[in-house]
Amino acid sequence: MPLKEIDIAEGLKINSLMEASQQPIPDPDKWLDEEIRRNVLITTVDYVLDWARSRSLFPLMFGLACCAFEMIGAAASRFDIARFGMDIFRWSPRQADLMIVAGTLTWKMAPAVKLVYEQMPEPKWVIAMGQCAISGGPFRESYSVVPGINRIIPVDVYVPGCPPRPEGLLHGIRKIHEKIIRESIKKA
Repeated sequence: MPLKEIDIAEGLKINSLMEASQQPIPDPDKWLDEEIRRNVLITTVDYVLDWARSRSLFPLMFGLACCAFEMIGAAASRFDIARFGMDIFRWSPRQADLMIVAGTLTWKMAPAVKLVYEQMPEPKWVIAMGQCAISGGPFRESYSVVPGINRIIPVDVYVPGCPPRPEGLLHGIRKIHEKIIRESIKKA
């Protein structure tokens, strides 16, 4: 093909392209704006960290009396405490951030409970499980029984009952989750 015919063909192609290009081509990614609006969540780092922290508690089992059997039952397959991210009860306070005190606390055992609580890293929470842990229960008039563990360590959630059922403990754990989510990682 001679050069002149090639130039004419190229000119015609360019002219037809110019005529067809008078309006901008619709944005092929316009759907992306709608997709982002439907699928992107906006939240705070504070909320995400608190949510993650509440779903990965490491409980320290401090079973002092009969309520401990119900606490153990909560970890069995029927009640499955693992669905709350609490697969393994810790036996070292340095690995735990939730202490569950279940049963009668005596004055002789109180220093050990306080020491274990102080060895737990921050942030830490405490559940008082059962009437004996909450108020001394039927033994509160005894000279050797602490009338509530809140006299020794701060308590975040109380689970009443004598002994409370595993469902009660699971409800207390949900209350701990709610409390953690309401907290802020910023220190005042």
